[in-house]
Amino acid sequence: MKIFPAIDIKDKKCVRLVKGDFDDRTEYEMSPVEQAGKYKDYGFKNLHIVDLDGALTGETVNLDIIEDIVSKFNLKVEVGGGIRNSDSIRKYIDAGVEKVILGSAAIKDKNFLKEACKKFTNKIALGLDAKDGYLSVSGWKEKSNQMTLDYLKEVNDYGVSRLIYTDINRDGMKQSPNFEDSLKVAGISNCPVIISGGVSKINDIKKAKNLKNIEGIIVGKAIYDGDIKLDELARELD
Repeated sequence: MKIFPAIDIKDKKCVRLVKGDFDDRTEYEMSPVEQAGKYKDYGFKNLHIVDLDGALTGETVNLDIIEDIVSKFNLKVEVGGGIRNSDSIRKYIDAGVEKVILGSAAIKDKNFLKEACKKFTNKIALGLDAKDGYLSVSGWKEKSNQMTLDYLKEVNDYGVSRLIYTDINRDGMKQSPNFEDSLKVAGISNCPVIISGGVSKINDIKKAKNLKNIEGIIVGKAIYDGDIKLDELARELD
């Protein structure tokens, strides 16, 4: 199973939000590039990056930082945050990113997701961010009227190469992931699923390892707050 340490970038800094709330955020001293280097030093091969400035603006605001991380550390990076057109996808792929995560734009326009999967084979990941069973969009500020599982059934054969499922109620709360709903998603999904939101202890990682059709898990706030030590997490790497 893949472990994805997380880096959320806002104003060139590493930050963590609680339930996606930009007003409830913690800034960390280490720069995103330094943080990525630290992960590399501990032996991690995968990295989850969210451009929070991009989520707010719809532009590839932190492309230079992400390019820097990819070129310096040779990590397999998945990146999301406000990616709303093919040009943005192309920029990230040209920068060496392994997977580009489509979220709100894919949920609002299924055809965009379909065309992206055709054009960028094996490069598109789908981010499904759910609250009480419904998908949320626009940086989690809007709750859509689409049920997560219904939407997934509609787009399941489009050719998405990875699915990232986040329970918003758990994100940044360190209350353990929503394994139950993650497994429901994994049971339907035609592609491997990454669990996101709520990882709080090393046992969450151990539990995820035994689940079917789960490709990996994202760990964010628990690392930054010291609840999970990087050497302890690195021991769980395959």
